[in-house]
Amino acid sequence: MPLKKLDRLLGFQIKRFRTAKSWSQEYLAEVADLHRTYISQLERGLKSPSVRILYQITTALGITMSELLEIVEESLNADE
Repeated sequence: MPLKKLDRLLGFQIKRFRTAKSWSQEYLAEVADLHRTYISQLERGLKSPSVRILYQITTALGITMSELLEIVEESLNADE
């Protein structure tokens, strides 16, 4: 599995949860105590978050890391 694909799927799901709340990248960044450009890079699959960063984002979105990762894993398995 190419790692870039994993980064893109993770970023897509973060964006999906963010937009479901009608939040801007700037607002998510503020709530998660991150920079907006970092959120943008994550959503585009250009960065891969650490566990700490992933925790900050999922906590801000009101979901667990395991919920997010399960969705990403299912997407990966569906593509194989």
